[in-house]
Amino acid sequence: MKILIDDFGEDLYPGRPKILFIGLAESTHTHSWIDLLGHAEMNVRLFATPSGSPPGNWPVRTYITQATALKLDSRTRAKLYPSNRMAKFLKQGLARLIFASTSEFEERWLAQIIHRWRPDVIHTLGLEPASYFYMNVRDRFELRRSGKWVVQVRGGPDLALFQLLPEYSNRIKNVMHQCDQLIADNEQNYEYALGLGLNKVKLSSLGVIPGTGGVDVIQLAQSWSGPPSKRKRLILWPKAYECPQGKALPVFEAIKLAWDKIQPCEVWMLASIPETEMWYWTLPEEIRCHCHIQERIPREKVLELMVQARVMLAPSLADGTPNTMLEAMAAGAFPILSPLETITHWVENERNVLFARNLYPEEIAQALRRAMTDDTLVDRAAEKNLELVTNIGDRSKIRPRVVEFYETVAKEQGRKKS
Repeated sequence: MKILIDDFGEDLYPGRPKILFIGLAESTHTHSWIDLLGHAEMNVRLFATPSGSPPGNWPVRTYITQATALKLDSRTRAKLYPSNRMAKFLKQGLARLIFASTSEFEERWLAQIIHRWRPDVIHTLGLEPASYFYMNVRDRFELRRSGKWVVQVRGGPDLALFQLLPEYSNRIKNVMHQCDQLIADNEQNYEYALGLGLNKVKLSSLGVIPGTGGVDVIQLAQSWSGPPSKRKRLILWPKAYECPQGKALPVFEAIKLAWDKIQPCEVWMLASIPETEMWYWTLPEEIRCHCHIQERIPREKVLELMVQARVMLAPSLADGTPNTMLEAMAAGAFPILSPLETITHWVENERNVLFARNLYPEEIAQALRRAMTDDTLVDRAAEKNLELVTNIGDRSKIRPRVVEFYETVAKEQGRKKS
């Protein structure tokens, strides 16, 4: 197949920094972080890994590697695989089989884009898959001098758990050796990175920073009023899926255990997958008729539910600084979380949250009973949490720091080029 080059024509801001992001284009985390630069007059593009595409109305210029027959706006989207060919593959059900087995075309396209556009900064969003993918391209096509490499590690298993696997450990060490800057959303990941060979000078000046770039605290806080205890009895469970960082079955069991004490209420279960949906159907009908289970929904809809919710339920096995925690704090929803080191660093049990371990249904059930019946706890926590999230996760305060960070890194690359 012939690799197509599309540079979108002239840059919107000639002479200003060029930043190429690489990561999951379907992720709201990706959109939220990149949107920090929306008014910074920087030339920003995203190279999407093959798992998805961004929403059509998202204005950032994006290179699409997902096999799709959809027609895209050529002003903001460039597509690796021609529509007519992909339409045929999709019709025959072959696209996933063919393109899941090789990244040859994607790697070559990324290398050609970098050679032609010459970004000042190449920012990989997460270790898996973005950083490993780019590192392979970087080595294979001799791109080590092509832009400062910024790596952003995700909370949860991205670094903390995968470093334990022998087949990943050397790969992670290689990333730590090659990258120019590292960004993390918790202190623990910075410590892990140093232990894996990262030079201290590569620690980002941003320090510990939310992976989404923070929360629009004022906007969220202005969208609700009155004590949260007076809201309708709604429990929001935003991560109703199975993965290494969290298990859903104990939460279903907890809901059954607590139901007599927490009803009447509604439970919204989001981001579900087929496995969790199967367990959902094991709930008694008297519970299911008060539940809503959905797959991924737009972040705007999640936030609409958050400001209506009395409780935000998010027990986990591994996490960074949870964005759902920050959103709940700004929205006035009471968080139920697990007592992980990355979380206890920020909040206190019975002051800001209630703690419940993910694998213990009775602990989750007890937290649900308390949160749904103790009005004083919920209302006092809402006041304290709004103050806390303003200090640690306010997007309006984080944005200028992030813009300055990219300005500085781009200037360093400019001096290197000259």
